[in-house]
Amino acid sequence: MKLCESLTQEWRVAALVITAALLATPGAATDSETAYATLAAGCFWCIEADLEKLDGVISVTSGYTGGTVANPTYKQVSSGKTRHTEAVRVVFDPRVISYEELLEIFWRNVDPTVADRQFCDVGEQYRAGIFYHDERQREAAEKSRAALEQTKPFINPIVTEITAATAFYPAEAYHQDYFKKNPIRYSYYRKSCGRDRRLKELWGEKQ
Repeated sequence: MKLCESLTQEWRVAALVITAALLATPGAATDSETAYATLAAGCFWCIEADLEKLDGVISVTSGYTGGTVANPTYKQVSSGKTRHTEAVRVVFDPRVISYEELLEIFWRNVDPTVADRQFCDVGEQYRAGIFYHDERQREAAEKSRAALEQTKPFINPIVTEITAATAFYPAEAYHQDYFKKNPIRYSYYRKSCGRDRRLKELWGEKQ
């Protein structure tokens, strides 16, 4: 019995270690071939679809970040009471696409003039944001925002937040690659939400 209890305790400790590793905020680069970026751009279905097609992007995971509730569900986040926002964690090869290039693409896939909403989705859970993983990413994000203020083709100020990355919680399985699993529903949602129409209004041909 004591042996069983000892083994059970060891398994519990191991499980806690594994869980902590999954929820930990990784640095910008874990090795020379892999780096991370965490971005929020409203509905994670849409920004996931936009980023997955890029050369150098290895994977894009939809999830929740920036809030105070551990292991939140979609229902909890969509209620607007967790302070989490829908976001994606991007794993990319910096030898093919740089973090700065990802930021350029990010800006042109959000409406940076509004807070606590994106397109037809309203609430803090849909706010846009850049969640940096280290000092270099913070500097790059702030530099990109400053440059954009000087060159933006619209009048309104940029209000998109730039904050330190915290725990990232992957969304439920049915949200992952939603645009591939449900292409008709996804296309209908994206069009009815007015996402691409508003992006063209903001960025014109640059979008």
